[in-house]
Amino acid sequence: MLRLLFTAALLLAAITASAQLTPFEFEGTKRKYLLYLPASYAANPSQAFPVVFHFHGGGMTVVEQMFYSRMNEAADKHNFIVVYPSGIKQDWNVGFEMSHQKGTNDVGFVRALLDSLKQSYRIDAKAIFATGLSRGGFFCHRLAAEMPDDFAAIASVGGPLPDSVKFYHRTAKPISVMQVHGTADEVVKYDGKANAYASAPATYTYWLTHNKLPDQKESKKVLNTNKKDNTSVTIQEVSGKGITVSLVTVENGGHTWPGSDPFNIGYPLGNTTSDIDINEVMWSFFNKNRKR
Repeated sequence: MLRLLFTAALLLAAITASAQLTPFEFEGTKRKYLLYLPASYAANPSQAFPVVFHFHGGGMTVVEQMFYSRMNEAADKHNFIVVYPSGIKQDWNVGFEMSHQKGTNDVGFVRALLDSLKQSYRIDAKAIFATGLSRGGFFCHRLAAEMPDDFAAIASVGGPLPDSVKFYHRTAKPISVMQVHGTADEVVKYDGKANAYASAPATYTYWLTHNKLPDQKESKKVLNTNKKDNTSVTIQEVSGKGITVSLVTVENGGHTWPGSDPFNIGYPLGNTTSDIDINEVMWSFFNKNRKR
């Protein structure tokens, strides 16, 4: 669905001494993930750290996702671990274009990977989060529905609620959810796609209802700090009982990571807003929605 073309030099620059590409076998299949430890991890040997699982878009590699999103910079600033799991054939089972029940067991992979990481690293069990772009964003909604005991919050960029999540959602456990989407996204439509995924507003409503928040007061703010990027950002949010649901709408935004460099190399991804740095917005959302 999404492929960014970077030069070999840029890819090499993205891999630092603190980022380790590690093999991981699950159900007889060799998989892998990239782990980034913030500089503060080694300096604080008795401290448990939050962890953010970061899922790449369809067709992307973990290194491309790491470089494009610049999440490692936020990890160093705010002291959290980032894990970039790799999907089989650079894809995730989100219930369309692949069978929810018979396709790749990606939820099982994440469970196993999380269990393994807990054994090897100092992870704060109350501060485990997930984010992703496009197919990776869709997959975050599966994790919100199927692993709310583990994940405190998810934030999807350009990947609203897959239809399959509604069919297979079997738990009433609340979880904080942020949906980020551009209204001019031509890859994953803001208004949804029949028999595949909901619109961004319908995704917001679904999680409000699931979390029993629709009667709570909604906050709303509009940001347009850069008048030259042809975009503006509206953030709608409802909170209650330690749970938050948020919709970040990028007016005239494309299938892009807000605040990132507007590469758009080889693919018409649309506008990248500079009105917000989504890594900062997302971390603030995660940090206030840790498990109690």
